[in-house]
Amino acid sequence: MKKIVLGLLVFGFTFQSFSQNVEQLAEVWIIATNYKYLSETDAEDEALPIELLQRKVATYDIKSSDIYNDEYDHYEVAFYIPEGKILAAYDKDGKVLRTVEKFKNVKLPVSVSQSIQKRFPGWNVTKDVYLVNFHDKKGVTKKMYKLRLENGDKLIRVKTDDEGNFL
Repeated sequence: MKKIVLGLLVFGFTFQSFSQNVEQLAEVWIIATNYKYLSETDAEDEALPIELLQRKVATYDIKSSDIYNDEYDHYEVAFYIPEGKILAAYDKDGKVLRTVEKFKNVKLPVSVSQSIQKRFPGWNVTKDVYLVNFHDKKGVTKKMYKLRLENGDKLIRVKTDDEGNFL
């Protein structure tokens, strides 16, 4: 009987020696500094490469960049993909101040496509350029499509906003 009690006692202590140590970790705060840029430039049916590049701009950490220096108030960084480019200006804290974006031959939103087909039946879009200008201080985001339409040997150029309204 002594062996059983002694065995259970040793067995109980060995399990406690393998128990986990619980440590209190420091509190972590996640702050989305560029949420305004993402919400202003985000569209429902925007092409995937555009959305991915805009997210890259919003999550870019200027402080870990080679060009970062505490003496400067703002920085300009260019982002490129085969479909287009974004030139973004950041403040010293990494907030997006303004962007100039240009994308070529991207998938048009449904509203723009329907507007073109309604106003110009039988015409085909042969070339398109999507332009976005975001400015944080002014609270203005301008989105525009420059389209080249062809119908046989006829050619016209039109401009629309992101909702399909002709400019």
